[in-house]
Amino acid sequence: MTAPLHAVPQLWRNARLATLSPALPGLGVIERGALAVRDGRIAYAGAERELPAALRAGAAIHDCEGRWITPGLVDCHTHLVHAGDRAGEFARRLRGESYEQIAQSGGGIVASVAHLRAAGEDELVRQSLPRLDALLAEGATTIEIKSGYGLSDVHERKSLAAARRLARERAVRIRTTFLGAHAVPPEAAGDADAYVDAVTRMLPPLAADGLVDAVDAFCERIAFSAPQVGRVFDVAKALGLPVKLHADQLSNSHGAALAARYGALSADHLEFTDDEGVEALARAGTTAVLLPGAYYFLRETQRPPVERLRNRRVPMAVATDNNPGSSPLSSLLLAMNLAAVLFGLTVEECIAGVTREGARALGLIDAIGTLEVGKAADLAVWNVDNLAQLVQRMGMNPLHARVQAGATTTRSVAR
Repeated sequence: MTAPLHAVPQLWRNARLATLSPALPGLGVIERGALAVRDGRIAYAGAERELPAALRAGAAIHDCEGRWITPGLVDCHTHLVHAGDRAGEFARRLRGESYEQIAQSGGGIVASVAHLRAAGEDELVRQSLPRLDALLAEGATTIEIKSGYGLSDVHERKSLAAARRLARERAVRIRTTFLGAHAVPPEAAGDADAYVDAVTRMLPPLAADGLVDAVDAFCERIAFSAPQVGRVFDVAKALGLPVKLHADQLSNSHGAALAARYGALSADHLEFTDDEGVEALARAGTTAVLLPGAYYFLRETQRPPVERLRNRRVPMAVATDNNPGSSPLSSLLLAMNLAAVLFGLTVEECIAGVTREGARALGLIDAIGTLEVGKAADLAVWNVDNLAQLVQRMGMNPLHARVQAGATTTRSVAR
């Protein structure tokens, strides 16, 4: 039987590498580079002239013809498993209603809950695959998927199981996040405290069944207070699960400081985060995840404090926030452009945000996110003359090849 492609040593040569290695300046660029892979892991990433002969012998050789190679892209914040759509709410917002007004009238997250509860697991997988495929077609190799549209044990379980199945349907690394504390379900009749009790009971069996990689919550005046989120996070920590937080998106709820207090992997959105919150993130080493798709789609005007985050050297990731209501975005390339234009990120910050810092936001920086020896050979090969084109262009996909664990899984027709 022929050995699977990823088991055969691979060599990408005549390449320009953006290694994202912290040991090198900027994006860690190596001109005239080569990248060798054995057993799905990077065995060499450096100048081709210094490539050990042993890594060339017997390898399947890919001539990149001067193309760029970056780490595979990481979408570290999505709600990709959902059912139905909320296009009607989009029309309402165009007529002047706010996100909060729509949520308070039974729209928003609660509307998506009804759609998800009506769908079976197979249907969730079927509806989610096109969104996943769109991300993979642009070079994504790792994607985080949150639950949070089920809001009951059976439906949260169904959502997380569907996310796990997507990793069997496609060659991709999926990280699942339990977001039971996303909204108060209709049957709770507004009793957020009682529902938080239910969330704390849901989590242990879901974790025991291997469905949860991390725990998230929505800390906001239309969702859950800091003390309520703390009760969920206390259970997560007792189970040994890392936490993340939807923080300070619509108001300064001091979510960033709360996330930092729990040593969260990431605090996400952050439009209203104050100086105290930024300082807390810096001290805790928590990654700031910027979500320009939601900012753009909701027509917000309060930008996250990028300059303060930058000055305090808080790592900044960029993600799509793919969801049916506030960010129906399935393109990390467009997310980078929005982050640059709307938030003022540099090209280097955008590319690091969807590779190295995205991996950091998922707690995976030791395994992916840079082109360094020992890490998974998750790569994106690009038809661009310079890396700024990945951020500058809109509506164009320059991906030449997507490589997952050393195996090429997506290849473009364009050359």
